[in-house]
Amino acid sequence: MPQVDFALDTYECIVLYPGPAGRALPAETVQRLQAEHTEHMRALQRRGIVLVAGSIDGPGRESDPPIGFGLARTGSVDDVRSVMEADPAVQAGLYAVDVMTFLCPAGSVEFPLARTQS
Repeated sequence: MPQVDFALDTYECIVLYPGPAGRALPAETVQRLQAEHTEHMRALQRRGIVLVAGSIDGPGRESDPPIGFGLARTGSVDDVRSVMEADPAVQAGLYAVDVMTFLCPAGSVEFPLARTQS
């Protein structure tokens, strides 16, 4: 925990990477898994687990840079990792997921769509 003289908000940071099977999967399987992934993420947002999630576009410095990012606020990295590992695209190896703690100054991030998405 950083030693700062102000309050911090804590979130679970979700990072998606290309998975080990991604390049070997047929195009129609990739399309199906991407649709299932999108529905999985929307369901997590409807349940209030994931606050925001989206794709990352553009070149990165790593050979397999992150392709997606999200924030959750459940209080448990393990719980968020568990629901993300249940994602059909992660299970099929299209994506790999990492979940870690994200800290920022309290009140600096808002999620106006978090309660209104359906």
